[in-house]
Amino acid sequence: MAVREIVKYGDMNLRKQCGDVEDVFSVSLLVEDMFDTMYEEDGIGLAANQIGEDLHLFVIDISHKDEAEKPRVFINSKIIDKKGECLSVEGCLSIPGIQVELKRSEFITLQYYSLEGEQKKREFNGLLARAIQHEMDHLNGIFIVDRISDLVKMQYKKDLKEIEEDALKESKVREKIQGIVL
Repeated sequence: MAVREIVKYGDMNLRKQCGDVEDVFSVSLLVEDMFDTMYEEDGIGLAANQIGEDLHLFVIDISHKDEAEKPRVFINSKIIDKKGECLSVEGCLSIPGIQVELKRSEFITLQYYSLEGEQKKREFNGLLARAIQHEMDHLNGIFIVDRISDLVKMQYKKDLKEIEEDALKESKVREKIQGIVL
């Protein structure tokens, strides 16, 4: 449908905990926009708040890494169990150019709703489990740089400051546009 603008680190809307999707059937066009945006930005996952929507919703597609996987939509998700640990490098569409090594759970059990309104409970592992945890962090206002030590974060201080300043400028422009439209 449409490629949307990615909200960047520094925009305070990304620090809020997202609200639940009340009507699962009302988000299908938004989901299409999310996939279009994610593909355009070469991402594997995207949370709704990363395109300015305050909804507990995210999409993931790792099919380019694992052909057995298909694009997935997760609505009102909750991690109900975690097992094991693995260390891997992660990047983020909201923090372009920064990649950090993070420890995440290797296996998670997730309860969620599908786009068809079906409640599901499933165990995920590997890259898919990692991507789910990353997107769940977004929905709870947490960034990958929040999960690293202050010492490691110092090496990204200048880049984060630049991204944050740009995000604040973009946020003010959006507010002005919304004020004119209203």
